Amino acid sequence: MDKVSCLERQGRQLLLLGIALLLFSSVEGFAISSLASPRIGLSAHTLGALQAVLFLAFGLLWPKLALAPTAARIAFWSFIYSALAILSAYIVAALWGVGIQTIGLAGELPHGLVQGTRFQETTIKVLAYSSAPTGLAAFVLVLWGLRTVEDGPV
Repeated sequence: MDKVSCLERQGRQLLLLGIALLLFSSVEGFAISSLASPRIGLSAHTLGALQAVLFLAFGLLWPKLALAPTAARIAFWSFIYSALAILSAYIVAALWGVGIQTIGLAGELPHGLVQGTRFQETTIKVLAYSSAPTGLAAFVLVLWGLRTVEDGPV
């Protein structure tokens, strides 16, 4: 598969994921009041909507990137993992009502979080913290792919 069709296919998949996240965020909004931590449920709802818009923007931008196929795959999967990992951390925290070690500020609010078991806190921490390096890698590659190059990818 050539570079252009690979980027176009990935862009379309990002658009599909963006619409899926919009749908998820819309449906999740109805469940906020029944979660163990409604405040974190609202945060997950807002984060899902923000990520949906980011996926849609990246989907439109993706075919314009000047990236080699390998770099495009790394950026694509890193971006998807990063977005879904942090969203999962918030969803799990909202469902369990725990995660104060990782999502500390929200725990100080009404209907926030409490201290969970070691397993619960570790699960949320791994999901949340693993999203940062993969997200940064994706953003750096996208920034690199937006450079103006006369002769194609460097």
